[in-house]
Amino acid sequence: MSNFWHNIPTPSFSLAPMEDVTDTSFREIVLQTMQEGKLNILFSEFTSVDGMCHPVGHEKVKHRLRINDSEKALLKQKNVKIIAQIWGKDPEKYYKTAQYIARETDFDGIDINMGCPVKNVVKNGCCSALIAQPDLAKEIILATKEATNLPLSVKTRIGFKEVVTESWISHLLEMPIDALTIHGRIQKQLSNGMADWNEIAKAVQLRNQLAPHIKIIGNGDVESYEEGLQKVAQHGVDGVMVGRGIFKNPWFFYPGKGEVSMNEKLALLKEHTRVFDTTWGSEKNFAILRRFFKIYTSGFTGASALRNVLMNTHNAEEVYNALEQFTINSNQGTIY
Repeated sequence: MSNFWHNIPTPSFSLAPMEDVTDTSFREIVLQTMQEGKLNILFSEFTSVDGMCHPVGHEKVKHRLRINDSEKALLKQKNVKIIAQIWGKDPEKYYKTAQYIARETDFDGIDINMGCPVKNVVKNGCCSALIAQPDLAKEIILATKEATNLPLSVKTRIGFKEVVTESWISHLLEMPIDALTIHGRIQKQLSNGMADWNEIAKAVQLRNQLAPHIKIIGNGDVESYEEGLQKVAQHGVDGVMVGRGIFKNPWFFYPGKGEVSMNEKLALLKEHTRVFDTTWGSEKNFAILRRFFKIYTSGFTGASALRNVLMNTHNAEEVYNALEQFTINSNQGTIY
């Protein structure tokens, strides 16, 4: 199998793995709105290796690794790679989960989560807690690598309780990985304060000395595609990972788009609802979809009133009805 990290365009742009956000239905919407060549990599939601290796938990967790047929077609058509992100602390479970991903799914690579700062996850010694356990982190990487030939990457932060870029990143650069995504905050900050891109630039310098073949992806506070390009030029990273920026603009990966009309936003909201409903039916709680409505309902007259109505919907039909009613009222000029 060829390793896509070796010939990924530079700079590359990716959408970060996000809990209850980057499922197959939302990824499909992002693929629909992207401009050719402006998005290179998508990630699954966080997938627990404990869950994947548990006789009961497996069925409850494996939906996180679902790739729709319609998403699959778009990934191929637009030449976008898709990576499964996994987390946990047991090397043996990483090994088994990696084997499952290679054998049973269509993912192009595996990413190990050593960056999530959420307290109850960290309390169990997982994700960014691994920054403080370099030996275990190494075991996990080696076990995952041994399990498959899939390209392997790690997503992490610049420290746990304090900044330790030099020692931690140097440690990871000695590992058999293909790419390293670095979020410019320590665990203690969660999402507060500003990401420190100077520390990310330090990681690039370390990479240049220790492991020139490993790609370095920067992550944190990138609000637009243009800003991503500036970060690449300024800090020398090979690519940029975008997280919360997508909530401000679902056309993030279409930088030439210009002003987006109300009708375009509402059409995309309707399409997202349709894809979510077709994919999940009653399998997933419809309330998950509501967190996206704010993305599409801003910047036009009556947006907040529409959003209030949408936040009280319970199924796709109610969303379609609300949108239809809003459009009628807006055409009649009865929206204030």
